[in-house]
Amino acid sequence: MSNTFKWFALGLGAILGIGHIGMIGLIATRTQTNLPDINLPVGDYTSYKVEAGQEGYSIEYSANDPKVMSTKKYIDKKNGFFGVGGKSVVDVETEYTMEGSPSAGGGKKLSAKALECIKAEGGGEQTGRIVGASIGASAAGFVAGIPFVGPVLAGFVALFGADQGAQVGGELATSINDCEELDGDS
Repeated sequence: MSNTFKWFALGLGAILGIGHIGMIGLIATRTQTNLPDINLPVGDYTSYKVEAGQEGYSIEYSANDPKVMSTKKYIDKKNGFFGVGGKSVVDVETEYTMEGSPSAGGGKKLSAKALECIKAEGGGEQTGRIVGASIGASAAGFVAGIPFVGPVLAGFVALFGADQGAQVGGELATSINDCEELDGDS
């Protein structure tokens, strides 16, 4: 190869290289001039939505986002009468604020399933109380003949039967309707 060709190739390469570097510099400086220099405050509970274009930019900023946080628990629960009938998993979601206090829910209403469970438990307790009181009253006759304390024991047996019947009736009604125990914040 001749010396002239080498110098021509070297000169052409230098011109193209310098042209490319200049073009990259031009594009980089033009892009930087259109975007603003913004120092956004950053924290654990901040969120941003930034939209930028040729005409300008807009920023949506929230300093306390999310205002209400939530946790979800999965609880293994026994099913059936007195827990004999298998297990199921219950999902419990709890909402709270940054300070850790429970969320008021903002006028949140009970779900149809929660209302159904409350009605079922109340109806089961009342029916169980009647059945338990009947069984307790029939058993009270055996202790009523005991001198001095018999009538008191008979009343105790009848009331104890009613209370146990209410507990069993409510438990049975909620297990049949596949209800979990309701929290105070539900």
